[in-house]
Amino acid sequence: MKLSASILVLSCLTVAHCEVFTALVEMEELLDTEAVLMRTLSNYIDVQEKRVDTLKRKAAEYAREHEEASADISKYLNNPINAYLLVKRLTSDWRDVEKLMVDDVGQEFTDRLTGYRETLKFPSDEDLNGAAVALMRLQDTYHLNTASVARGELNGVQYSTEMSAGDCFELGRQSYNNGDYYHTTLWMNEALDRLSEETNKTTTREDILEYLAFSTYMEGNVRAALRLTDELLEIVPSHQRAQGNKVYYQQALSATPAKQRKGEDGSDDENVDKQYAFTEKASSKQKRSSDDVLPEREMYEALCRGEGEVPPAKIAKLKCRYTTRNNPYFILSPIKEEEAYHKPNIWILHDVMNDAEIATIKKLAQPRFKRATVQNYKTGELETANYRISKSAWLKGEEHPHVEAVNQRVEAITGLTVTTAEELQVVNYGIGGHYEPHFDFARKEETNAFKSLGTGNRIATVLFYMSDVAQGGATVFPHLNVALWPTKGSAAFWYNLHANGEGDYMTRHAACPVLAGSKWVSNKWIHERGQEFRKPCDLTYDS
Repeated sequence: MKLSASILVLSCLTVAHCEVFTALVEMEELLDTEAVLMRTLSNYIDVQEKRVDTLKRKAAEYAREHEEASADISKYLNNPINAYLLVKRLTSDWRDVEKLMVDDVGQEFTDRLTGYRETLKFPSDEDLNGAAVALMRLQDTYHLNTASVARGELNGVQYSTEMSAGDCFELGRQSYNNGDYYHTTLWMNEALDRLSEETNKTTTREDILEYLAFSTYMEGNVRAALRLTDELLEIVPSHQRAQGNKVYYQQALSATPAKQRKGEDGSDDENVDKQYAFTEKASSKQKRSSDDVLPEREMYEALCRGEGEVPPAKIAKLKCRYTTRNNPYFILSPIKEEEAYHKPNIWILHDVMNDAEIATIKKLAQPRFKRATVQNYKTGELETANYRISKSAWLKGEEHPHVEAVNQRVEAITGLTVTTAEELQVVNYGIGGHYEPHFDFARKEETNAFKSLGTGNRIATVLFYMSDVAQGGATVFPHLNVALWPTKGSAAFWYNLHANGEGDYMTRHAACPVLAGSKWVSNKWIHERGQEFRKPCDLTYDS
């Protein structure tokens, strides 16, 4: 009996709480433990309820947007803001939803999502970044005000619902990751403005301030960056990066002469308090004449905005006519021909592709779409490039009577043979899709261009417009001050080479970013080989 008592005492000594029940004072401590556990459980329930409420709100938001999109898919996706937000919902937004769903209850659904990723198309982070960059491109090219875009307006037209502070923050974050601090400051400032008006916040002020402060510094406004950092440290005093940046900014200011310690625009200290970032690029609506000498990039963007204008003296010489182009093919139905420019001659041919042909060509091309490429002038190899954002496919005439009919119509229009021409290229431009200034012909130094074809250089281009475009998407010739605006069923035609076979550098052209709508085109590039008797060469530029 004594042995058993000794063993019991020894056991209680080795386990500290073995005999808690033997004293009420020990029980009081258990009540404290229970209180902590209850608070933890209560907090867990609150988090779960907030999680479910958030998921319900997200589900309602997605349902609302999906219902709007389903009512008219083309109209919905023709708006680049909607397209961007759709990609965002299925990338960063959906990752947040998945995180909320990852628990015992949500595991079944996350397993389903894993399976869906193997069978359905999901945008990637690269898609999200590309969509964000496209919106930045549209903003710059068309001088769009950040607040207007955030309200869903494009050039004064309301296309979509407003963006949230989180949407604006994500645009700023993507710009930051790309090293684009100008747009980071614009969109982080917009996120700050919207955050103060929102009750259901998906981002925090401190997150926005962290990106905004450093971007403002990178844009040259050190004093404003310091003020933003101070504000961030008021919210999060222990923020290590902000603490280090504050010291750095203070040192930069102390090393700068007093007369230069102002805002980046030379404003005084009072104005610096009110201005955290650069002022947006000003919008210009005035028309430009062809006598205005601007860098190619500026002229290209001005033409995209509709600011270019051919001088009246040149316009007076341009004509519109019904013509058969000396081809019996058009005797019963002459071509509606519009002269867009002289020397180089550029024509617009109206109603030369019908709706049935357009529908067929789109249907055949879409399953084959791949990212459009450009030719490396050194190697001759095809490669993707950021200055050409679109997808394309190639169609042979024998694939469908409609494709062959278009090929034959090209031959009748131009008087050139298409037996040595490239296949019909079909193109659809994506969010803010564009193709910066380029030549269709190969220059002398591009010795490998079209070498594999063995049909010589591209003598002419026929560009069919297969859709109307609500805003943007013009074909512009920066050195001619000419802009051709897409009209469904029409086509543009010009020669790329002079009569002596040398490239006509005045035909350098570009496809403007699509601001609103979906731009479909197809083009036929006609080559030199086989044209010896149809368009004889000459020793001079023009004969």
